[in-house]
Amino acid sequence: MSVDAAFVNIDGPWEHRYVSANGARFHVAEMGEGPLVVMLHGFPQFWFTWRHQMVALAEAGYRVAAMDLRGYGGSDKPPRGYDTYMATLDTDSVIRALGEKDAVVVGQGLGGWIAWSMPTLRPEVTRAVASLSMPHPRIMRHATWTNAKQRRASSWVVGLQKPFAPEREMTRSHEYVAELLRAWASPSGSFPTSEDVCRYGDAMMIPFVAHSAAEHYRWLGRSSIRPDGPIFMRRIRYAIGVPVLQLQGTDDGCVLAEATHGSAAFVPGDFRQVKVPGAGHFLTEEAPEQVNAALVGWLKSLA
Repeated sequence: MSVDAAFVNIDGPWEHRYVSANGARFHVAEMGEGPLVVMLHGFPQFWFTWRHQMVALAEAGYRVAAMDLRGYGGSDKPPRGYDTYMATLDTDSVIRALGEKDAVVVGQGLGGWIAWSMPTLRPEVTRAVASLSMPHPRIMRHATWTNAKQRRASSWVVGLQKPFAPEREMTRSHEYVAELLRAWASPSGSFPTSEDVCRYGDAMMIPFVAHSAAEHYRWLGRSSIRPDGPIFMRRIRYAIGVPVLQLQGTDDGCVLAEATHGSAAFVPGDFRQVKVPGAGHFLTEEAPEQVNAALVGWLKSLA
């Protein structure tokens, strides 16, 4: 079964745009007017995970652009370019393609990893950073190496290193996506519903998405034993000079709350950390009101 990429053009108060940036075409859902906030989703989702935040931020006076990452949703799915360097350049280029000189970059999961990397790799376009369900990449790497519980929670990344098999699982049925959504969400919450499973399961069946999604994590895995991984980690060890907001669910089954401590060491200036009790990895959908309040309050505080 395959799903047409137009599947992601879901109706709502937003507008759908396709912008050319960094040699590719990116799908962006956009609404509101004001300072630009770019939103980066995680795995195994697409831009739609930000729908509640888009409405809240637009009402608060911001221009919000939720993009499908390279290889996901309605964005192009080229055979290469799934490293973090390229992801930050994609984000930089989309900001410029939208006619802005800078933006606040907000990411969840994989999107949070990219957002944390923006101030170092693309400082000229990064006004501030918010990361949901993802600590600073160096903290995440350290936790994966030294924390046995986090290592077990991250074992799915090892599974994605296999060739072809993960893609077959993701496109055979919704079960692969359903298992991740349920394992990473809070067991006490209502997410995911059967509708959520169908939506994100279908999105993974868009041609080439499963492979592209896996490629993002294959770079993270394989680069750790190649020169580019250590070089990346050295590049992002420097102090971050823009405001940073970090949100973390206490019941996250993918990035454990106990593994997220220490990011403040990389942000000598304005750093704020918000714990969201009873929420798992998918904060935008499990705790939309808390996330909306935290983001709007933080954005309003930025100079």
